[in-house]
Amino acid sequence: MSDSTAPWLVAGLGNPGPEYAANRHNIGFMVADLLAERIGGHFKRSGKAQAQVVEGRIGPPGPASRRVVLAKPMTFMNLSGGPVTALKDFYKVPTERVIAVHDELDIPYAALRLKLGGGDNGHNGLKSITKSLGPDYLRVRAGIGRPPGRMDVAAFVLKDFSATERKELDWFVDRAADAVEALIADGLERAQSTYNS
Repeated sequence: MSDSTAPWLVAGLGNPGPEYAANRHNIGFMVADLLAERIGGHFKRSGKAQAQVVEGRIGPPGPASRRVVLAKPMTFMNLSGGPVTALKDFYKVPTERVIAVHDELDIPYAALRLKLGGGDNGHNGLKSITKSLGPDYLRVRAGIGRPPGRMDVAAFVLKDFSATERKELDWFVDRAADAVEALIADGLERAQSTYNS
């Protein structure tokens, strides 16, 4: 089992640059930004990896709080594994304390699923991380639903959320951030029973 003092690494997945900021594919960045705000931190470029990083603590003040490193890889989605692995190694994070927050096509919009391990389901960010770390890391899967009609999946994930989706987006991002905190504080099973929908 892992060292109980080891930090957690939360990697919000997305693509860097303002043109991608509101895309469905960038929900991981949105969740990471909210978590950073909650712990009173600001993302800064890491000297150890191609990523922006915030260090802080999650949970109640005192011995129950957990050290956490929030990260946004700056390599584009399909190369996320490099920065995540570099940060994991630098901060000595056990693989079971790595959490990837990402968009998920096979879950309805605004639903969440938390899990440990599994396949990448065609998600290039997960594919890259799994290639570097193996599959045994935690995932917070944020549902974006399937593209309408015959729209290409790649085009769909790189589109901004629709006006209808945006009405729920703040709530959705907030709930996903809550789920990350619960995963760290309470463990996978308890967090799943609260947040898996």
